[in-house]
Amino acid sequence: MDKILIANRGEIACRIIDTAKKMGISTVAVYSEADKDALHVKSANEAIYLGAAPSSESYLVHDKIINAAKETGAQAIHPGYGFLSENAEFAVKVRQNGLIFIGPSDHSITIMGSKLAAKEAVSKYDIPLVPGTESAIATKEEGKKIADQIGYPLLIKASAGGGGKGMKLVNHPDEFFQQFDSAKNEARSAFGDDAVFIEKYIESPRHIEIQVLFDQHGNGVHLFERECSVQRRHQKVIEETPSAKVNPALRSQMGEHALQVARSCNYEGAGTVEFIMDANGHYYFLEMNTRLQVEHPVTEMITGIDLVEQQIKVARGEALAFAQEDITSTGHAIELRIYAEDPENNFLPSIGKLEAFTIPQGEGVRTDTGFVSGDTVPIYYDPMLAKLIAYAPNRNLAIQKLKKAINDFKIEGIASTLDFGQFVLNHAEFINGSYDTHFVKNHWSVEALSEITDEALVAAHIAKHHWDKYKSKIKLPI
Repeated sequence: MDKILIANRGEIACRIIDTAKKMGISTVAVYSEADKDALHVKSANEAIYLGAAPSSESYLVHDKIINAAKETGAQAIHPGYGFLSENAEFAVKVRQNGLIFIGPSDHSITIMGSKLAAKEAVSKYDIPLVPGTESAIATKEEGKKIADQIGYPLLIKASAGGGGKGMKLVNHPDEFFQQFDSAKNEARSAFGDDAVFIEKYIESPRHIEIQVLFDQHGNGVHLFERECSVQRRHQKVIEETPSAKVNPALRSQMGEHALQVARSCNYEGAGTVEFIMDANGHYYFLEMNTRLQVEHPVTEMITGIDLVEQQIKVARGEALAFAQEDITSTGHAIELRIYAEDPENNFLPSIGKLEAFTIPQGEGVRTDTGFVSGDTVPIYYDPMLAKLIAYAPNRNLAIQKLKKAINDFKIEGIASTLDFGQFVLNHAEFINGSYDTHFVKNHWSVEALSEITDEALVAAHIAKHHWDKYKSKIKLPI
């Protein structure tokens, strides 16, 4: 494999290109009309035009991408995340055309793409599942009877769902019928599949996920957990590792359960097993993402393992070069997703020209992005501008380092979530690690933004003093 095509755009396309270059592999970028001058296009060895700006006419068109790979002589396609990364039909077409799909089998994608099928697959193992139905609910009347037995509050969830779509919270019995219809309609519109099921609602939940990696020879490892509980509209905003609430014994147990989930669908490649944890530390299997995660850099920072490199090696048929006991976690890493959104206007997208886009520098600071100053942020795609990651010997120093990096990140011309990130990092509930997925709902407001003061910058300078003291004692990872 000496040439791969990246079926994606933005920061993840640039991220894959960086690793491919390190491995001596040529890269082919694909682009839409809106991305003709994008960084990922300029960074690749070759670039192929796909079509008009809407993803339905470019990044989501199977044949255009496969033909681009054939035209350029690429032997493999890396889907990144989003777009076609969890599309089993695309994975099949890639392989049918004699190309390598850098990801799991269509079998794994299909099983884990259905929450009900995933539950059935893992049921052969002793993996904790949220109390609820094991199959789709046929009628709202049947659902109401089951809901009354499970008890309220509960969730009605789309089997093919993700990102909060097709998911409705039911607090009282008299809300059930309305929310049931709403969930089915939303699921049908978003996924073309209106199958829904019921789960007990976990109050004060934390979102903990485990990174796994499997080769084609049956070898598998986990690379510890990521805490992803700071979310808005069911989308992650800040991720960190290790979690402040996961001790070594729990980490080992969750890791083993994550490996069992992956084995239940004969998984190959990099994937993430997601769990939901209640206030008492009890956790339950939620779903598996059969792709690289947006937040994979924090895992790379604490382990020193390049996950994109491992994906490529697995796709080439190589066995994992390390076992579970060889993987260690050193230090602490936190990632802020920087979106082109206006936190003061309900996080609505902010598009336009990046008049300034200055990335912070320094040891232990990493920025993954697909933008440079002068670029225009299009309205057609995910509004993420960059991922800002800070790494330090411990959690407190990582928080301070990230706060300093936020202050040093200059974005002008559009609104962004930089100040929102600063708000989260300065909040007592985040600092003490007691936050859950309701953090934004419970604490964020436009008025709260005014609580950010220059104390953040002072604390960042203090953190630098400690960093200078400790940095010689640790090996900086990726």
